[in-house]
Amino acid sequence: MGLNNMANTYVALATNTLGTAASSVTFSSIPGTYTDLVLVSSVLTTVIGGVDIHMTFNSDTGSNYSRTYISGNGSSATSNRQSSVAYIRINQVSYPDNNSIATVGITNIQNYANSTTNKTVLTRSSNASDGVDAVVGLWRNTAAITTITLTGNGGNFAVGSTFSLYGILAA
Repeated sequence: MGLNNMANTYVALATNTLGTAASSVTFSSIPGTYTDLVLVSSVLTTVIGGVDIHMTFNSDTGSNYSRTYISGNGSSATSNRQSSVAYIRINQVSYPDNNSIATVGITNIQNYANSTTNKTVLTRSSNASDGVDAVVGLWRNTAAITTITLTGNGGNFAVGSTFSLYGILAA
């Protein structure tokens, strides 16, 4: 596939750049006309020490989510698994010095419009001063995803945080 064809694969659906701090960001009325979704985020937080970003779909806050993650900072690595929880923690936004270093994340949501399979999420994120995360998540529901909500657990997303949602025309 040439570069010109690749450039037409991602379709910008919505971008939200925060002008005020917010505890959550929601993308709603997501059309079911793409094969996959990609969420690109550059997030700052109002809390020193970090904020977990929790993702839910279609306002479902039941215990229908699972996730497995690995995390490293150059000196040590950790991993963990959670199942039957009310969200997918897609990454942790940490910063050491007054909200000046964003955590950048790319989240792929596969087969989001399919109404016969559970939904899978893959996230990679990093913060230059803190480390990297990789997460695989599962929403145990076969409904097409029409709404995505991101919540800052433990604090707000700060002014200047950016969340962009893209549809993939052909995966």
